Amino acid sequence: MKKIFFLSLVLFLSIASQAQKFAYIDTEYILSKVPEYQEAQKQLDALSEQWQKQVEKRYEAIEKMYKDLQAEEILLTESMKNKRQEEIITKEQEARDFQKKKFGIDGELFKKRKELIKPIQEKIYKAVQETANVGKYSVIFDKASDATMVYSNPKYDKSDDILRRMGIKPEGDSK
Repeated sequence: MKKIFFLSLVLFLSIASQAQKFAYIDTEYILSKVPEYQEAQKQLDALSEQWQKQVEKRYEAIEKMYKDLQAEEILLTESMKNKRQEEIITKEQEARDFQKKKFGIDGELFKKRKELIKPIQEKIYKAVQETANVGKYSVIFDKASDATMVYSNPKYDKSDDILRRMGIKPEGDSK
């Protein structure tokens, strides 16, 4: 019974797919050719590096405070020791908050990435729509996404078409 169902499903899908046109693109390839993306990535890398250094400085200061406390612990009263420990805990929390503010899910790096990359994504999406309309494609897959493509015939790769529609000349392009 399962075999019959499976065979009929395969037969149905093969008949249905004959009426549709498919193509694919490689967004990683496309993005590697977009100068605005390269510039945006440089800006994001610089911001990330700057903020990471600030995070590291904060944790280094906390580590120094902790070592100082250990070295002076014998000389301190219980209340002084507790006060220093509270200061360390406060600094650790501040460092984690700063790190979350910069690198968290809704952090500044995420927002900056969205701000810089969204216009590029929209430009790619518009070019994909135009390619789909002109070529009358029912579906255009993205080779770079998580969808697995076991085999792809290069003649259906429309990545260079997308670049041309975006005003970027692909390497080795004579068109």
